[in-house]
Order: sequence, then C-alpha cells, then structure tokens
Amino acid sequence: MGSSAASPEAPMPQHGRWHLLGGLASLLERGDGMRVAAHALLSLGAALAGSAAAVVLVPLIHPGRLPMFGERPLGLPTDRGTLTLVLAASIGCYVLLRWFTAGLAARVIGSCAVRMRNRIHARLIGADLAALTESTSAEIANALTYNVELVVQGIGALLQLLLAALTTAVSLAFAFWVSPLLTLTLPVLAGIGLIASRCHGREQAQVSRLYVEDITRLFRHSEDFPRRLRLIRSFEREDAEKAGYGAISASLGRGYRRQQELVASGKLILELLAAAGMAGVLLVAGRWRGVDQASLIAVGLLLGRLTPYLASTRHNFQQLHLAAPALELWRRYVCVAPERAVAASMENGAPTHRVHIESLRLALPMSHPVVEDLELVPGELTLITGDSGVGKSSLVDVLAAMTKPAVFSAHCEGRRLDFDAYRSLVRRGAYVSQGIRPWQRTVRECLHWVAPGAADEALNQVLAEVGFSERLASARNGLDLELQGPSSRLSGGELQRLLLAQVILRRPLLAVLDEATGALDAASETRALVTLKRCLPQTILVVVSHRPGLAAIADQHLHIARDGSMTITRTERPRADKHAAGEVGASI
Repeated sequence: MGSSAASPEAPMPQHGRWHLLGGLASLLERGDGMRVAAHALLSLGAALAGSAAAVVLVPLIHPGRLPMFGERPLGLPTDRGTLTLVLAASIGCYVLLRWFTAGLAARVIGSCAVRMRNRIHARLIGADLAALTESTSAEIANALTYNVELVVQGIGALLQLLLAALTTAVSLAFAFWVSPLLTLTLPVLAGIGLIASRCHGREQAQVSRLYVEDITRLFRHSEDFPRRLRLIRSFEREDAEKAGYGAISASLGRGYRRQQELVASGKLILELLAAAGMAGVLLVAGRWRGVDQASLIAVGLLLGRLTPYLASTRHNFQQLHLAAPALELWRRYVCVAPERAVAASMENGAPTHRVHIESLRLALPMSHPVVEDLELVPGELTLITGDSGVGKSSLVDVLAAMTKPAVFSAHCEGRRLDFDAYRSLVRRGAYVSQGIRPWQRTVRECLHWVAPGAADEALNQVLAEVGFSERLASARNGLDLELQGPSSRLSGGELQRLLLAQVILRRPLLAVLDEATGALDAASETRALVTLKRCLPQTILVVVSHRPGLAAIADQHLHIARDGSMTITRTERPRADKHAAGEVGASI
C-alpha cells in the first residue's frame, strides 16, 4: 500500500478537487450536515454584522459625514449616542455569531475525528491478516494516528474557506455599494493583515501538551499493528481494545475542539486589532481632498476586514492538498477485507485429546513447508526451528488459525476437522510474536488487559512464576510500575516476561510463541518455557526459536530445512521427567 506522503506544492487537478470535496463531505453525518448549514448561515450573519459595524463606524470617526450610497448619503442616525448603540449592537452580534460559528466548526471537526479513528481501528481489529501482508507497521500506525489529523484538518480548512468566502463576498458587496471607485483604489490597506500576531496563554500551552500526549498514547495503541493484532485476537480482547482506543480518541476530540476555540479567539483579537489600526490610518487619510472622505473610510474599513484571511487562505488550501492523500489512505484501510467469522471457542476449556494434522500446505507465495503428521497435544511443547526465511512464522500463523492455508486436513477424537472447525477449536489462544511490546502504561494495566479485575495477589503470583518479582520488589509503586517511565524503563527481557505472565493468566487452549523469548539468555529462556508447561498443563504450547538447545525440553521438534523439507522428532517423556522439569521451572 502506498504512502500518504505528498508534496504540498504539487498542483491538485480540477477533477481531484471535486473528488476531495465529495470525499470530505461523505465523512459528515446528518447532524454534521445540519451544523455545517448552521455554520454557513451564522457566518453570513457575522459577515453582515461586521460590515454593518464598519459602515456605522464612519460617522463616529468623522462626525457629520455619512458614507455615500450612489449619489445620496446613507440613511444612518445622526445622533452620536444612537450611532454608538448601533455600533455596539453590530459588534456584539458579530462577536457572538463568530463565537457560535467557531463552536459549530469545532464540533463538526471533533465528531468527524472520533468517528474516523474509531471506524478505521474497528475495521483493522476485524481485518483479515492476509489483507495486511503488504502493509507496513509504520503505514498502519500513520493511518491510525496522524493521517486522521490531516483529514480533519482538511475539513477544518474547508469550513475556514467557507467563512472567508462569505465574509469577502459581503465586504466587497458593501464596499462596491458605497463606492465602486474606492473599492479599486484602497486595497493597499490589506497590507495590515500581513502583520504577524499570536496570542499564547497557559491554557493554549496546556491543551497543546495534552494533545501531544494523547497522540503519543494513540501511537502506542497502533504500533506494530499486525503482530499486536495476533495477540489481541488470540486473547479475545477486541472489545477492550476498541473501548481503550475510543477513550483516547474522545480525549483527542475534546482537545482538538478546545484548540479550535482558542485559535478562533486569537483570530478575533487579530481582526479587531487590524480594524483599530486601519481606523487610525484612515483618520490620517481624512486630510485628502477631492474624495468623499466618509466613503473612503467606509471602504477602507470594509476591505480591511479581509486582511486576517489573506494568510489563512493559503494555509487552508495547503491543508486541502495534504488532506487528499490522507483521505485516500484512510479509505484504503477502511475498505480492507474483514476476517471470516468463526464459531465461539469451546466452553469446556482446552481439548483433552490431541489434534492430529494430517496435511497442511501454506498458501502462495509460501508454498512450503508442507506439514504432514503433526501432533498437537495439550500439556506438550512443540519446538519449531529453521533458518530465517524458511516459513516458520507463516506456519505458526496457520497453526494459530490467523491465516488460512491452501490445504488443511486434521482430526480430533475421530472427528474430521476442516480449517474452520480447527479455528473454532483453538479460538481461545495466545499468540505472542517476536518484537511485540506491551503498550499499556503500567504493570497492573498490562495484566488487567488479560484478566480484568484480577486481585493483586493473583497478579503477584503469576509475576513470580515468570521471574518478574525481583524487579517488582525494587519498584516503589509495585504493580503500578510504569513500563516506559523515564526512571523505570524495562528491558526487553523484562517486557517479554510480562507477556509470558499474560499467557499464563489467559490459560489458552493454544499458546504460540514466535521467538517471543529471544531477549532472554538461553538458561532463562529454558526455565521460562518449563514454567509455562508446568503452569499450563491443558495448553498446546508451540514455540519458534533459533536455539536448538530447547529441543531438550520439547516433546516434539519440527525442523524446517532451507529447501523446505521438514522433519518431526517426538520425544516421549516419562511422567517423572515432566515433574522434574516443573521443579526446575519453580525456581524462576
């Protein structure tokens, strides 16, 4: 799948612009459409009120002089007190309408952002892994995080352009109405809008900081998605992931809405300052002769109202350029093929009889290895070894029922199993891939992700089993130890021990560890796997490793040669050996 990166300087074709506008409009729900319509009406009202205020300001600046309407003076009150009240009412209406307009825009953008994030995340959670084989983790993480920001910023840019267009149309109409000639001679006053003005406050800094933190949390939820999806799906934690992702997404929506409100306030201040500056300039220009000075001032004020939009309009068009490829990438993943629905996992726990896989051949392009006569027995460890690139991970993807093979034939207790039946049988699983890292904030959250509401005693017990108790004892906050804290960053081996603790808490029917203990030294890896066998006597344990020494504790060793050929060696261990192995594991 292609990248969403695009040069902001690249021209957008005319048909592409209409396609983009249609695509952005399709993201709006009925409630959003009503808000956009209200936004347009309020923007028009604000433009009329602002232009009226500019015209009413003229006789207050230049007493006794009224702007001309054609060849006749504009019919305004002559009493200064009445004029002041009309001006105050016009400015009050303008400010209130602009404030409500900004609020409507913020709600439209915030709701669109929440829906887009939740929709693409839910789609990817339910995606067929085969549909993601050509996707990179970075691209998926981008599609789930910043890419959505680019799209919603494009929606915000459209709303800003709508506001600018309405304000410009009304101001030019008023200016042309007052004096067509002065409309052409006074646009130089628009240069006032080039003065940079920024308003920063504590709230803006705090909102920005929290927004960045939420984006970081969202990225952690999205990092290395294909591998994490195996873990999520095997632990049947899809709903928990959707809820957690939705909470962060809602927080981002609130932050984005507040950012927009603060930006709108800053723009209002800038516009008022620009109007005040132009009023001073026009007072000096009042010395000119041969031109109706009241009309001069009115046209200058009307055109001066457009100065804040000069810089923002170019920025808004640039945002639209960036939103086009971002929307395309978002649509691509929203349309990804879903996983085929399977029956729920067995209610009575792990199968008590072995699963005999008679024949298994991977789908293209991995046509090898071809597996025959593979026994998967509860309480036993199957070790899979072989050089890199021979298909070990592709094979365990099939064994974990994550991807569908080209050929599959098996039976259990004399019952024939097609792949869908096998997938249903091993639905309660645990799949830990190499390189996967816990994305939760603390040790407690990491374990509660698997076992919500588990007591601290149970959590401490399982952590002791995997050799994490010593690290926990040295931490001041115990189970609330942060996984990525500046003073508590865990090593790769410690993070892998936490993942093993999740597997034990899960008590799966099938546990697949694809080089999931590679960060441990050889002796620690052996002890950890022995502990898993002891703690999970009803679990089929499949381990992929490059360490052939693990064959000493394996009940079955499947080795894949470079040419794709395969050998399976079974070791029938006496019951006493298994108890002895358990005693070794107890020392962890």
